[in-house]
Amino acid sequence: MGDQDVRRDEDAVRLRSFISRLLCDVQALERMLSGGMIESGVHRIGAEQELFLVDAARRPAPRALELLERVGDSHYTTELGLFNLEINLDPLPFEDDCLSRLERQLDGALARLREAAHECGAEVVLTGILPTLRKSDLALASMTPMPRYRALNSVLRQLRGGDDYEFRLKGADELRVKHDSVMLEAACTSFQVHYQVEPAEFARCYNLAQAMTAPLLAAAANSPLLFGRRLWRETRIPLFQQSIDTRQAAHHVRERAARVSFGRQWVRHSILELIQEDLARFRVLIESEAQEDSLEVLERGGLPELKALRTHTGTVYRWNRGCFGIGEGKAHLRIENRVLPAGPTVVDEVANAAFFLGLLRGGQEAYGDVAAAMPFHDAEANFLAAAQRGLDAQFAWVDGKAAPARDLIRGELLPLARHGLRAAGLRSEDGDRYLGVVEQRVASGRTGASWLLRSLTDMQGVDTQEALLSALTAATVNRQWEGAPVHEWPLAQVEEGRVSRLQDLRIEEFMTTDLFTVHPDEPVDLVARLMDWKRIRHVPVEDPQGKLAGLISCFEVLRHCASSSRAADGDPAPVSAVMQTRPMTIAPEAPVLDAIARMRREKSDYLLVVKEERLVGIVTEPDVLDLTARLLEHAARESTTRGA
Repeated sequence: MGDQDVRRDEDAVRLRSFISRLLCDVQALERMLSGGMIESGVHRIGAEQELFLVDAARRPAPRALELLERVGDSHYTTELGLFNLEINLDPLPFEDDCLSRLERQLDGALARLREAAHECGAEVVLTGILPTLRKSDLALASMTPMPRYRALNSVLRQLRGGDDYEFRLKGADELRVKHDSVMLEAACTSFQVHYQVEPAEFARCYNLAQAMTAPLLAAAANSPLLFGRRLWRETRIPLFQQSIDTRQAAHHVRERAARVSFGRQWVRHSILELIQEDLARFRVLIESEAQEDSLEVLERGGLPELKALRTHTGTVYRWNRGCFGIGEGKAHLRIENRVLPAGPTVVDEVANAAFFLGLLRGGQEAYGDVAAAMPFHDAEANFLAAAQRGLDAQFAWVDGKAAPARDLIRGELLPLARHGLRAAGLRSEDGDRYLGVVEQRVASGRTGASWLLRSLTDMQGVDTQEALLSALTAATVNRQWEGAPVHEWPLAQVEEGRVSRLQDLRIEEFMTTDLFTVHPDEPVDLVARLMDWKRIRHVPVEDPQGKLAGLISCFEVLRHCASSSRAADGDPAPVSAVMQTRPMTIAPEAPVLDAIARMRREKSDYLLVVKEERLVGIVTEPDVLDLTARLLEHAARESTTRGA
């Protein structure tokens, strides 16, 4: 998310001052490019690892700040959600054993973080979207309390005219979700790969990165689920775009660019084209403190940081981003690939990076200027097809050739990537190892996305949806730290999701979320029909804003029918006339044992599960009977284990 030392200032004078410094930075970068002040003759790689933190119940654990304090290392930093963290790896020269060094560096950083996480009852998970994540986890209370995040959320909502964010997507299932903040973005974690390039090669290399993103994504997809719905193979792509979309619905047709995008056209000359496009199309959202006069720094013979420019470009989210940076006292340019999801394992991630980097090096020789061989809209369409269908995608490739993703990757792109890594001077055994992982993954069709979907299908009907999602998360944790790449993973088993301690079980794992509700103004007759049709005894009542207003049980319906089914004027009686206005509620995070004890104490046959005044589920007597049977089975297993 970039620098933390930022703010949103409504004062127009200060905002104009920041924009002036921003334009000054652009002018300074132009001079640096024309004056040969950007590093050449060397290529480096780097990476950023985003991740989730979960608790013993495999639910998001808001422990990020506690873990950062425990670790005490600047390589670890915050992300938008308190259940997310990011690890920034040190750059490495793109040569020799850099890929295996990258793997060792990442393994070491994760091992240190996991040790700290275990000390505070948490676990680290590498996955594009956490299967057990709920919409209720994405409340503002879960946002990391940093000025940048609050400022970004505030200004994005202002640009949307105060409207809620609405996410719509259809895959095997359909999902429509409204949300009141930018926190939907926190549902996405990635493994971002950086590649330092020379200024003269930036345009061709960046275009090649754009063209190769589709097959790369098809082979690496790992995010097919959101809130239990089966959507795209890489659902992060549309979710991230829609989570920070500032565009409003308009009465007239007008083309507006999204802040998250693949881009609009090929780059012809330099990184300045991307920067100028970002400035021309996107308003400044936030500003940074303590700005330098970059032109004055150049006049003194210094090296400006271009902090205003980096702040603004950090709020425009291209899937391949052109970046300016300073390292070892020299300015450089790099391409940041933001497409790759986190996980499933470290070796899978490094294998994906090897594929990408090998294509950037080998593709320049094989394809030359890819912008002359492929229309830009084909590259963009390929990208979307890969996000939707993964390895089942069909691509429009160079020179008008149509190619299935699997055939293209195995027959043309993997040999090309292998040649590119060798040409860059990397060890052949590293290239063979990591590209071999990609090759076997593609040959078997077992990406992280397909493993998740196949596991979910095989477990369907065995337990509740929450239990299955918990099993997926638990199985992911179990397997990813064993080290075998995802194409070798056995499918998840529902038993893996069983929480080992009864006190760790939460009510949200067992509640029913497929709910039928009515509004206060609807007739009681509708409630009676719902109860008959769906064989249910409780119907929650929601107001027009979606907040819980009450509950009607079969007893209220019977009492109403016994007295009169019509009001005095002959109109059907409204739900509001007979509903309970203060039904029994409980939070989704409440321990299961507490919920059972409360139902017994209150002699109630239901509990409505509510988060921030909104209904998220219900627990009834049949749920408790099922839950009791599971607890008894759990106790029996524990007894058998202790006896053994």
